[in-house]
Amino acid sequence: TLFCAAFRRSRFYLLSRREPEEPEGDDAAAGRDVFNEKPTAEELGAAQARPNKGPLPDAAVVSTTHGEIHVRLFPKECPRTVENFTTHAKNGYYDGVLFHRVIKGFMLQTGDPLGDGTGGTSIWGRDFEDEFHRSLRHDRPFTVSMANAGPNTNASQFLITTGQGMGHLDGRHTVFGEVAEGLDTLAAIDAAYCDKEGRPYQNIRIKHTIVLDDPFPDPAGLPVPDHSPPPTEAQLRHDRERLADDESLDAAAGKTAEEVEEELAAQAARSRAEVLEMLGDLPDADIAPPENVLFVCKLNPVTQDDDLEVIFSRFGDIRKCEVIRDHRTGESLNYAFVEFADKESCERAYIKMDGVLIDDRRIKVDFSQSVAKTWNRYRRNEKMTAADGQPGGDRGGG
Repeated sequence: TLFCAAFRRSRFYLLSRREPEEPEGDDAAAGRDVFNEKPTAEELGAAQARPNKGPLPDAAVVSTTHGEIHVRLFPKECPRTVENFTTHAKNGYYDGVLFHRVIKGFMLQTGDPLGDGTGGTSIWGRDFEDEFHRSLRHDRPFTVSMANAGPNTNASQFLITTGQGMGHLDGRHTVFGEVAEGLDTLAAIDAAYCDKEGRPYQNIRIKHTIVLDDPFPDPAGLPVPDHSPPPTEAQLRHDRERLADDESLDAAAGKTAEEVEEELAAQAARSRAEVLEMLGDLPDADIAPPENVLFVCKLNPVTQDDDLEVIFSRFGDIRKCEVIRDHRTGESLNYAFVEFADKESCERAYIKMDGVLIDDRRIKVDFSQSVAKTWNRYRRNEKMTAADGQPGGDRGGG
C-alpha cells in the first residue's frame, strides 16, 4: 500500500494493488467516489483488531570528521545486513575507521578497520550472503549498500553512492539503507583531494556510530562501550602517512598576516638555498651564518682594521677584524667583518655599537649573514666543524 499526499490539497491517499469493486443496482449509474468515500464499519473493525507493532525501527547516525550522516535502514528487506551493520555500530567496530576510497561523483567507501580496503569481518566471523530486493535499487544518489569481493562475500565494508546512473551495481551490492540527512557532509567528503587510487590525502574518519532505532535484540554478551576505543596502531600509522583528520589544510589558519608573511619568506629562502646547493654554490642547504661575527658598514674610508679592532675589543676577545677592500685598488669598500671568540661578546657589541660615530661616520652594525668563509673552507676541502655553521652544531665561525 502506498501512502501519497495530494497535490495542493489537504488530504492524502492510500493506494493498494486491489481493484475496486464495480457498484451494482442504483449505485451503478452514480459510480463510486473513490477519492472521498469513507471506510465501512467492517473495514474499521478489521483495522482496529489488527495488532499494533509500533513504528518499525530503522535509523542510524554515522558521525564523521566532516559532520553527521543520518541513514535510514531497511531491516524488513535486508534483515541480516542491517543486523550486521547495527551490531558493528553499537560495539564500536566502525569508530575511527577511514573513508579509504573516495571517487568523486561516484561513491564513498568505508568500514575497513585496516584502512586499505582489504580487511573487515561480519559479526558472525565469516562472509554472509547477499540480500537483493526488487524494490531496493541504485536508482538514485546517496544509496547505502555493501561493498564486497564477489557474490555472497559481505563483511563490514559499505559504500554510499554520490552520483546518478548506478544501475550496474544492482544485483551485485546489497542495498540496505539510504541517506536521509547530511548531504552537505557527503558533499564535503566527495570533494576531498585524493590520490590516483581514491585515498584522500587528509584522513577522513568515522568518529562513532549511533543506532537510533535497533530492530534486533542485542546478542548475548555484546560489549557496548561507553566511549570510542583508542586509535589502533594501523590508525596511527595512517596519520603519520597522511594529513591527520584534525590537521588543517589551510596553512594560514589562525595566524596573523605578519606570521604568514614570515613563513612565506622562510620557505622562499629555503627554496633558494636548495637551488644554490644543487648548483654547487652552497655546501649544504641547511648551512647557517655564524653567530659570533658582526657586519659593520657605512665606515669612513680612512678607518683601518686596527682601529676597529681596538674599538670592538672592549667587548671581548677578537679573532679577526677585517675591512673589506677593492682587490685592485686597495681602497676601502666602507664595510668590515668583526669575528669574536664567542657569541656573547658579539651580542654585547651589537647592542652597544650600532649607530656609534667612528671617524665622523655613524656606523651600522648587524649580525653577519655571510657564509663565504665556510664556503671557502669547503672548496679547499678543509675539515668542517660545528663552529663553521654546519647543521647539527652550534653556529659559529667567520
